[in-house]
Amino acid sequence: MRVKLDERDLQILSILQREGRIAKTELARRVNLSPTPCWERLKHLEKIGLIEGYGARIAWQALTQQTLVFMEAELNSHLASDFARFEQAIRNEPEVLECWALGGGIDYLLKVVAPSIDDYQRFVDRLLNADIGLRRYYTYIVTKRIKDTDALPDSMLEQFLG
Repeated sequence: MRVKLDERDLQILSILQREGRIAKTELARRVNLSPTPCWERLKHLEKIGLIEGYGARIAWQALTQQTLVFMEAELNSHLASDFARFEQAIRNEPEVLECWALGGGIDYLLKVVAPSIDDYQRFVDRLLNADIGLRRYYTYIVTKRIKDTDALPDSMLEQFLG
């Protein structure tokens, strides 16, 4: 689905992706609109699905010990039904924060959180014992977060004008 956006829509999206708690009146001021038209644009962007939600970024590591792991997963077979079975199983695993299907040598990249390495290994053992087609996996333990953002650079937003 391609959506036509104007410069103000892009300004709204750019501000919201960095400042989700901005007051509606301040948002309107920053994009040079009165509050009602700005609110209408915001509601439209939500309705068409460009704004998926709002949330806080919580520093859970300040409250509890956790181990963050990236896991590459390779399946036994590449039939559509095998991909579907694996994906459905992963959706039901609370330890999996993100899962991405990839092109190339590895089928999936998972972002997994566990209280410890031992807990992560029990999670992997559970996956290996389940009938979800997991053939091989590779584990990468996160030692330090350098950058973590979902915000698209403003320089890329210009391509959506037109």
